[in-house]
Amino acid sequence: MSAGTGTSRTGTDRGTGTGSAHRALIVARMAPGSADGIAGLFAASDRGELPHLVGVNRRSLFQFGPDLYLHLIESDRPPGPEIAKVTEHPEFRELSDRLQAYVSPYDPATWRSPKDAMARQFYSWTSD
Repeated sequence: MSAGTGTSRTGTDRGTGTGSAHRALIVARMAPGSADGIAGLFAASDRGELPHLVGVNRRSLFQFGPDLYLHLIESDRPPGPEIAKVTEHPEFRELSDRLQAYVSPYDPATWRSPKDAMARQFYSWTSD
């Protein structure tokens, strides 16, 4: 795990064919019924340059219960530091601004930047 980034090196992702070596899991709250809106915003963003700037080669969005948002990023380099580099990029700002209608920090009292929404991996297992 990369200290402070919420990312981990996982080895080649054998089941997906992406070759992703790093993952980050973002945890937040989502407005109930907003999954389609969130997916639409990311579908539009993923057609732009932002995923390439961060090194994202796979993104998966999950909902648990009515309001828990889980966002798995898979990339060839640690996504936490790469996300930090693009927080002022116009595409990142636009996406963040539009997501505010749907997504809010899991713990607003401790959220200061995107890295504060990244889960800390504490165990991983890969078959031989």
